[in-house]
Amino acid sequence: MSAAIKIHIGDRTLTANLVENSSTAALKDMLREKPLTIHMHDYARMEKVGSIGRNLPTNDEHIHAKPCDLILYLGDSFVIYYEPNSWNFTRLGKIENVTSKELREILGRGDVTVTLELGEKE
Repeated sequence: MSAAIKIHIGDRTLTANLVENSSTAALKDMLREKPLTIHMHDYARMEKVGSIGRNLPTNDEHIHAKPCDLILYLGDSFVIYYEPNSWNFTRLGKIENVTSKELREILGRGDVTVTLELGEKE
């Protein structure tokens, strides 16, 4: 059974299903305390990235990230991919029910603020 998180971006709320690993367990523990607001910026025209303010355990592996993938980078950065990339990082989950084009429109250009909160279990 996977857990879901809600990702609030402006007036939109997206749902992402999390994978099961020690990184997502730690993220869920953080979100049980309170929602997490992250200020994110564009990086390399393929992702939005922002600090989560603390280090989480990592489960790095070579990943071919695709649009809508959620990644933990270096243990302290939350990443939303809107273009593909390959690198060693920790998979957190995937945003559901949105196309890569819709995601790019929702994220917009430049900096964006997102808020994460626990969703319902699926």
